[in-house]
Amino acid sequence: MIVIRHADSLGQMQQGDALLRCHFAFGSCQDPEHVHDGRLRAVNVVHLPANADYVLGPERNVDIVTWVANGTLTARNDLFPDETIEAGGLHLLSAASGCLSMSWRAGTAGASFLQFWFLPDEEGGEPAQEARSAFAGLEDGGFRILASGFPEDDPQETGTITDGAPVTLRASARLLHAEISQGEGACYRTTPDRTLYLVVARGGVAVDNAALGPGDGARIDGEQSFTVMATGDSVILLADTAAG
Repeated sequence: MIVIRHADSLGQMQQGDALLRCHFAFGSCQDPEHVHDGRLRAVNVVHLPANADYVLGPERNVDIVTWVANGTLTARNDLFPDETIEAGGLHLLSAASGCLSMSWRAGTAGASFLQFWFLPDEEGGEPAQEARSAFAGLEDGGFRILASGFPEDDPQETGTITDGAPVTLRASARLLHAEISQGEGACYRTTPDRTLYLVVARGGVAVDNAALGPGDGARIDGEQSFTVMATGDSVILLADTAAG
């Protein structure tokens, strides 16, 4: 089953200088029909003007993954050194037992980014932070793993260290990225007990003959595989989580 959520149907909220489009209920943007998606707690698209801050906290027992779509973003919190991420880069904050304050500051050209909040398999533990520069696209235009809670997805765990190792989630989940040229497609295989959520970051795609544009999302349940076809040069992100 595939359910499409178009960008103009999403919740919208202003938090300070930050403008958020919320795929699920978040903060003052409440949506009882879309509380969360499996173990995926939130998907927010955030736009920041130049040198502006998006501030949160305190938070605990959540993995917050930030993917920068445009501009430069500096991630700050009370536990770890600042991390600056360029477009295409990734930042992970595992709040675990607790993080009192966190913020993301745009550079001089402003910034747009997507945040995915994953619920961990176990609560508590020590907080952690990781960052990656932009991941190189796969030659076949397929899905590349950006973040994972599965050890087998990390090449360092298998003894073969390569660039682009995913950041480590505390959830049995994955966040994937695909950059697809117009007229080409990307196939993803999974199991029917997983819940998937796809977001179009750039361009346009077709999923199960449904057209999606920038900012649109699609919830995918009970499928063993599906194919995304690009109607224009496109970038998509895909969250794969347990259904519970």
